[in-house]
Amino acid sequence: MKHRTASSTASCIDLPGKGDWVHRDASARRVERFEAFFGGHAYDMHRHDTYAIGHTLSGVQSFSYRRGMTHSTPGGTIVLHPDEAHDGHAGTDAGFRYRILYIEPSLIQRALGGKPLPFIAGGRSEDPRLYAATETLLQSMGCALAPLEEDDAIFDLAQALAAAAGVRRGRQAVDYRAAEIARTFMLDNREITVTLGDLEQASGRDRWSLSRDFRTLYGTSPHRYLVMRRLDMVRRLAAAGETLANAAVWAGFTDQSHMTRHFTRAFGQSPGRWMRALRSPSG
Repeated sequence: MKHRTASSTASCIDLPGKGDWVHRDASARRVERFEAFFGGHAYDMHRHDTYAIGHTLSGVQSFSYRRGMTHSTPGGTIVLHPDEAHDGHAGTDAGFRYRILYIEPSLIQRALGGKPLPFIAGGRSEDPRLYAATETLLQSMGCALAPLEEDDAIFDLAQALAAAAGVRRGRQAVDYRAAEIARTFMLDNREITVTLGDLEQASGRDRWSLSRDFRTLYGTSPHRYLVMRRLDMVRRLAAAGETLANAAVWAGFTDQSHMTRHFTRAFGQSPGRWMRALRSPSG
């Protein structure tokens, strides 16, 4: 099995390749679930503030992650930590097919009770507990998730992540309640300008301690968290048929170009390419 070299995927155009497709499950409420196929280049280097957890279904799924290269094949579990940069491309000429879910760290936090986020080294785990815990959330896109089924699966996933990651030493005391108040404040005010002073006033926690706690508990900074929630709104509006220009303004961005810069950095694709792949027929 011959892997592609990094140079073979260095140049790309901002269009889905021939035969590439993405299928999104609209039934999930708390997570985002996708199944996709890419024949070559999939994503430029990017980072998002959610966990990305997936199964490679066929082929070799290759990605740069934490100064290394990972080649995922069927049987293991991909676990990309929030705010860690990564890309994606096919490891062989046969392409790769995979299912992936994006889950907010806040959901993991609710199950773990304010512990630091679990971290899986290398971006891939062979732990059978983690694979088993992800099977419900990563089942076929044609199998709609019942609400209670989804909630139970999220709890099981959080416990399996913690078990697979092991104990992290040197934990500092964090104020989970204050960080959660700040997170909720941003969700309620995502369409307006929010300052760290606003979060300090809302939470009762001094701004720098709050900023440190937020990173420990949710894997990203308050500003990045707010930008990503705005991008989530853009994707929902655009998928429902709204123009990207209107979606950008309604989500709190200055204009479409402002949104596009953040979107491309977050997802490794422009909004236009993401929309075209989403509308492509799946195989």
